[in-house]
Amino acid sequence: MRTLHFGLRVADLDRSLAFYTAVGYEVVGTVPGTAFGDLTMLKLPDDEFVMIELVSGASPDDARGGSGLSHFVIKVESLDATMADLEAAGLDVEPPDSPNGTDDFLTTWITDPDGNRIELVQWPAGHADGITAADWPS
Repeated sequence: MRTLHFGLRVADLDRSLAFYTAVGYEVVGTVPGTAFGDLTMLKLPDDEFVMIELVSGASPDDARGGSGLSHFVIKVESLDATMADLEAAGLDVEPPDSPNGTDDFLTTWITDPDGNRIELVQWPAGHADGITAADWPS
């Protein structure tokens, strides 16, 4: 099994698309008029698969009372370069921090127009592309 994507309910699709395309996501396709609302599928340029489904418009089960989402994480090659690109696009980026106090494991945060928090991570050299059991040695 693997996670395919997650859906984010957004209040204003155009505003959210402007944000996510500035981050680097591309629109793969749309599915209008579903039971959830209108769906817009997004992926990052180097990914083969859709990762985010923006859910907009009215739906019979419109759950705007809080999604329960804490945050999601995007891996970047260079946090400095990514931050410069985001700031050039007019997005607010928090100052970077290092969870382990090194210069090559860095994180920062951005917030989308609907208040969803996104963590940007630059892994140390040689780290796997994601978190694995090796990150918690016994």
